Amino acid sequence: MSGPELVPTIGLEIHVQLLTRTKMFCGCELEFGAEPNTHTCPICLGHPGTLPVVNEQAIEYATRIAVALGCEVAPRSIFHRKNYFYPDLPKGYQISQFDIPYGSDGRLGDVRIHRVHLEEDAAKLSHVGESGRIHGSGASLVDFNRGGTPLVEIVTEPDITDPAAAREWLGLLRTTLRQLGVSDVNMEEGSLRCDANVSVRPAGTEELGTKTELKNMNSFRYLERGVDAEIARQRAVIEAGGAVEQETLHFDPASGTLTPLRSKEYSHDYRYFPEPDLVTLAPSQADVEAARDSLPELPEQRRERYAEELGLHPDAARLLAFDADLAEFFESATAAAADGVEAKAIANWITGDLVALARESELEPAATSADPASVAQLVGLVASKQVNRGGAREVLAVLVREGGDPVEIVERLDLGASDSGELDAIVEKAIAEQPDAAAKVKAGEGKAIGAIVGVVMRETRGKADGGEVTRLIRSKLGL
Repeated sequence: MSGPELVPTIGLEIHVQLLTRTKMFCGCELEFGAEPNTHTCPICLGHPGTLPVVNEQAIEYATRIAVALGCEVAPRSIFHRKNYFYPDLPKGYQISQFDIPYGSDGRLGDVRIHRVHLEEDAAKLSHVGESGRIHGSGASLVDFNRGGTPLVEIVTEPDITDPAAAREWLGLLRTTLRQLGVSDVNMEEGSLRCDANVSVRPAGTEELGTKTELKNMNSFRYLERGVDAEIARQRAVIEAGGAVEQETLHFDPASGTLTPLRSKEYSHDYRYFPEPDLVTLAPSQADVEAARDSLPELPEQRRERYAEELGLHPDAARLLAFDADLAEFFESATAAAADGVEAKAIANWITGDLVALARESELEPAATSADPASVAQLVGLVASKQVNRGGAREVLAVLVREGGDPVEIVERLDLGASDSGELDAIVEKAIAEQPDAAAKVKAGEGKAIGAIVGVVMRETRGKADGGEVTRLIRSKLGL
């Protein structure tokens, strides 16, 4: 006998490396991929007697993030020491914020933001040799170049109930941060790292179940897969009569397995106490308003503009607005389009055929050989009925692979639509060849028109526009 349905609850914790020139509390330069341990100093290495100084640019970026996410910026907040021992933490504590975060009570899309706070990053551990990650004959090396990098941590409320929705929301956040110019949000380089808190509870109940934490999901796909696997694991534990334990887990994307790392800590385990060497953060109202005034058009605003002003389908508007590269491609294409070519038609080609062809090549649309101006020109050829939709798809496939001029490709592949006089004669001939189908169409059997259309397409080698063919047939039949 099965128990009640178990509903998942997901909250995300996102660490964002800020795009500053130097570290959070010292003047060491930030450079991804630099020779290990070449960008360090006594401050970021935690030598006794050193004093940290706050990076002003990091505060400005944190303010921009907080206001963009609709948070209330705290008039006064302080840094704390988060105490724990690990090889990547030379001081034995991390400088972070605890009870008064820099920003709180925000929202992005349908997900509430619990807090936004500043902290420094830890150093980078590299595990080498067999089983080096945990124990055995391998070893762990520490690169302190990353230690002290300015971070903003964004913590959501547990408002997400589906792994796919978690992936989509993280994509929206990534695009928002990129639009703000505060981070390069490169997940492969660790500029954007995501942890997921996952629990399940019986449907109809309000109390959340015991949560576990998945650490360092380094891609959107791994986030969705890892959360999905953890939900399945927790459901299996409960359905077998067991209890979920609060712990931190590692998801291996190669095998799809989850491995316990440690029991999940509570805040009191870190023995937070105020950082005595740093002053209080007290942004003025003028600082907050300046950050708000500097905001660009954000993805949510762009989505609304695309839907309301350009008349785009909601799905197309969302896809374009939430992908910065795709939005830039669309904007460039509409700017290059000839008069009379609708933005809606360009959006449909980009979000439909172009995205599909790019995925087949395992590329992002903007990384293919198809440039925005060529795509806009192709959409114009379709709108002016110089090539039908099927032929245009063939042209687009060539543009994606090798680029080129759409007009030249149409001529080279002989994909141009039949001229109106020729098409008119072909339609009359097709009707004459299909008298039974013509009679049925006149009698109201709409599907029968397919036989006549088929003849026209055969005669034109598929180059005729289907919509125009249908219109001509109905017109000649007096409909």
